[in-house]
Amino acid sequence: HCHPRVCFPDHAALQFAQRGAKVVVNDLGGAVDGSGGSSEAAAKVVQEIKDIGGEAISNGSSVTDKAGVQKLVEDAMAAYGRIDVLVNNAGVLRDKSFAKVTLDDFEFVVDVHLMGSVYCTKAVWPIMVEQQYGRIIMTSSSSGVFGNFGQSNYGSAKMGVVGFMNTLKIEGQKNNIKVNSLIPVAATRMTENLGMPEEVLKQLKPESVSPAVLFMASDDAPTGIMLSAGAGVFAKVEIAQAAGVGFAGDDINPDKIAEHWNDISDMTDAKQLFNGGEHTAAMFAKVKS
Repeated sequence: HCHPRVCFPDHAALQFAQRGAKVVVNDLGGAVDGSGGSSEAAAKVVQEIKDIGGEAISNGSSVTDKAGVQKLVEDAMAAYGRIDVLVNNAGVLRDKSFAKVTLDDFEFVVDVHLMGSVYCTKAVWPIMVEQQYGRIIMTSSSSGVFGNFGQSNYGSAKMGVVGFMNTLKIEGQKNNIKVNSLIPVAATRMTENLGMPEEVLKQLKPESVSPAVLFMASDDAPTGIMLSAGAGVFAKVEIAQAAGVGFAGDDINPDKIAEHWNDISDMTDAKQLFNGGEHTAAMFAKVKS
């Protein structure tokens, strides 16, 4: 399930097809803010895939429409009989500072990015469990993981898909379902208004992001990772916890935290934790009686 309206996916869809995948291209079409709708973009990608001898069909469902998503999955199963890879990439932008953003625009952006990913993933999950195989890619963003002015709605959703991934990576393990998140930087309709120099935009071509998608969709992919990709640069991104400091039971107060803040915030021996249980275990390892 690719969404040619945003970032890299038409090229990713082509790369999947070149490697023998049968592709279902989903695109509602429309403007970057989610208004309007046309299936032309999806049809164009399908034709490009057919031109190189691949197999593809298009679908114009909105990822915010539960029935439409179900039809998308039913179309894929009717055409190909299984679904091995889901790329959650549908997205819209309605940028404004938090002081100025309307709650309707906030909810709409979260619905498309986060709930759209939930709806599509929910629809394919039982199929992947049955197959004992699945690869799911969320599309996150530096706006969520690190922050960006004017994108409180988009950033909330983009960190939301990481939280979604973090539980699915655990629940999918026994069924060979791997779930990862992409943090892409590409020159697209979403970035064309940022005023970047032409030579920079040339380096940020979507082709430099697609390999990360195919890597995370591969048989030997890791699971539960965030992977930054753009301009040929790839980097794993982590949420990590410092070693921390433990205080004795009757001697816990905010002044102590302030006094020991340098040690509490020292990330020298920070670790990435795989689940909430590891977080609790790390805490109890430091508990002072």
